[in-house]
Parts: sequence; C-alpha cells; structure tokens
Amino acid sequence: MLNFRGIIIIKQEEEWFVATCLENDIASQGKTINEAVANLKEAIAFYYE
Repeated sequence: MLNFRGIIIIKQEEEWFVATCLENDIASQGKTINEAVANLKEAIAFYYE
C-alpha cells in the first residue's frame, strides 16, 4: 500500500471534477469530487508502482 501525501487542486470543468496532484503533475477526473479524488489516488498508485 502506498503512503503518499501531497497537495491536490480540484476544479470543476462543466460536468466533471478534475483533481490534480501538484507534486507529480498527475491528474484524474470524476463526476463527483469523491470520485475524482479516488481516481487520482489510483493513478498516483500506478505511477509509483
């Protein structure tokens, strides 16, 4: 399990929420804030695998 702390920015772009991690410039999106953050966590985990 990855233990990572970072700063994320969440923006709403029309129907989607976009979550971006500032430390590694990884971004993901979702229909809700929670979904965008969950997708970002998964993307960060894949990045560090």
